[in-house]
Amino acid sequence: MFDFIMNDILGTPAILVGLFALFGLLLQKKGIADVISGTLKTIMGFLILNGGASILIGSLDIFGKMFEKAFHIQGVIPNNEAIVAIAQQTFGKETAMIMLFGMVMNILIARFTPFKYIFLTGHHTLFMACLISAVFATGGVTGLPLIIIGSIILGLLMVFMPALIQPYVREITGNDSIAVGHFGSFGYFISGFIGKRVGDKSKSTEEIKVPKSLGFLRDTSVAMSLTMTILFLVVAPIAGKGYVESELSGGVNFLVFSLMQAITFAAGVYVVLAGVRMLIAEIVPAFKGIADKVVKDAKPALDCPAVFPFAPNAVIIGFLFSFIAGLLSMFLLPLFGLKIIVPGLIPHFFTGAAAGVFGNATGGRRGAMIGAFANGLLISFLPALLLPVLGSLGFEGTTFGDSDFGIVGILLSFLIKLFS
Repeated sequence: MFDFIMNDILGTPAILVGLFALFGLLLQKKGIADVISGTLKTIMGFLILNGGASILIGSLDIFGKMFEKAFHIQGVIPNNEAIVAIAQQTFGKETAMIMLFGMVMNILIARFTPFKYIFLTGHHTLFMACLISAVFATGGVTGLPLIIIGSIILGLLMVFMPALIQPYVREITGNDSIAVGHFGSFGYFISGFIGKRVGDKSKSTEEIKVPKSLGFLRDTSVAMSLTMTILFLVVAPIAGKGYVESELSGGVNFLVFSLMQAITFAAGVYVVLAGVRMLIAEIVPAFKGIADKVVKDAKPALDCPAVFPFAPNAVIIGFLFSFIAGLLSMFLLPLFGLKIIVPGLIPHFFTGAAAGVFGNATGGRRGAMIGAFANGLLISFLPALLLPVLGSLGFEGTTFGDSDFGIVGILLSFLIKLFS
């Protein structure tokens, strides 16, 4: 019976997270229909997430082979959903337990300290839990110590990262009612810090008129497909028509094959995101309901798009300048002996856009441009430095994309080596 509970129930990440949702819903005295629906959707979300993994892995593997053949180097595309989906296959149980107990730690810290932040960006909680479990396991820390230490670290990050950037959030929103809970916080902090020192916030980006033709960039599924299509169609001809058709496509025209792989990658991301959304849609209300009963005067720490409406022009400028920094980094990284990080649309759009808003709030147009450019450099160099820390996970063609994952992963690896 003990083995059944530990291995088959608690050892199955989807069921473990489903049990947390069940507990949260029962604690809120939800109706039986809501409890059943919420629990099943939570489990289903985890399964959809894992289902998207095979789609992503296949497309990434093909792009990696093309890239290596074309340039004789291995290119890596940072994508949080992709690396988490891959890591779930190895560290699923540890990730689930660190995520759940990290949420509990967040509530306890907010309850008993002056840091009243409740981190509600559930998918980033999942991603950071995955990073922590992967780094510790790679460093030789496993079992109960991994879960206890990992949960404490996650809980602290869920409180302290929103606190780090809250002074800049107040400048953006004009009040203290919300916080930003997103693990790109170090990049936003750097952008706000730089903006304050090099810019003039009186010259806001919002005085600029942006062409409506750039509005498609806000639809990430379309933009992801277009970006990946450009990448595939640039790399495939350099790799060679003969190589692609004989080694990869099974005789299908290399351009048609490349187009389909690009859209397949975007579809894989869409499937994983759908799983994450379903999972989080059930977990967050359960988590927030528990928090509301325990923590008074709590500030909701929301996903980074919460700041987008305050400076829509800075969103586009931030994305563009972050992406330019990512393209430049492709040429700089080999000079430092690091693997090439191919700019990923998702990290550059979301964190670049948010960095633009932070930079604009403290330094106007110049702050938005330079701050977002600095963010682009961070999310190019940090993933390259993180790759060796992730061990075998770092060679799947993808890695974590946002700045905090790189900072936390590298620091944890250093501390593990220091104390081991």
